[in-house]
Amino acid sequence: MKKGKITESFEATIQDIYDGATIIVGGFGLCGIPEKAILALREKGVKDLTIVSNNCGVDDWGLGLLLANKQIKKMISSYVGENKIFERQFLSGELEVELVPQGTLAERIRAGGAGIPGFYTATGVGTPIAEGKEHKEFDGKTYILEKGIVGDFALVKAWKADPLGNLVYQKTARNFNPLAAMAGKITIAEVEEIVEAGELHPDQIHTPSIYVQRVLKGENYEKRIERRKVTQV
Repeated sequence: MKKGKITESFEATIQDIYDGATIIVGGFGLCGIPEKAILALREKGVKDLTIVSNNCGVDDWGLGLLLANKQIKKMISSYVGENKIFERQFLSGELEVELVPQGTLAERIRAGGAGIPGFYTATGVGTPIAEGKEHKEFDGKTYILEKGIVGDFALVKAWKADPLGNLVYQKTARNFNPLAAMAGKITIAEVEEIVEAGELHPDQIHTPSIYVQRVLKGENYEKRIERRKVTQV
């Protein structure tokens, strides 16, 4: 019988996400984003959020919907080039932005999930990224201190789950999702299919259940593509 960590609705699943929360969101562009949870957040109207994500969706989909609704106070991300609302809010001072090199962002999230408070990296040394950060030399090379990131909540999208919360991702939709799942104090996973406990082969599980607190099955995923380019033949 499928019970365990499975919840009944997206509204109930995100009901305790509060104003001012820090949320780590999986996905890369629009690939593997927790689109149903994002829609539920928009309907809830929670505001002043700090969102940690590779990017912020597009104007009319993904995290861009929360931007359009002015629910995001700060973005910690590595790429922001697909969203005009993002640009407008940043230039007007409505949105605070912390740009982080993509590899550094991934490692900051991984470190947070692993209980590592910080690490040194050479990425960003000598650039605005390094301003205000501790510098240290190792073997004659300069590194800067980057801090791990822990979210009050994490929203991830997986392909399959079992009632215990074990997750399997589909190909490139895995991207930032396993890291995000590790780094949330409360991790909410939306999935396309829920199977019985024991059906997922242990070697195929990407995120163990220990990192996941809530699981919910979504329906009719759009899986949009940011830019579709075709060649005329």
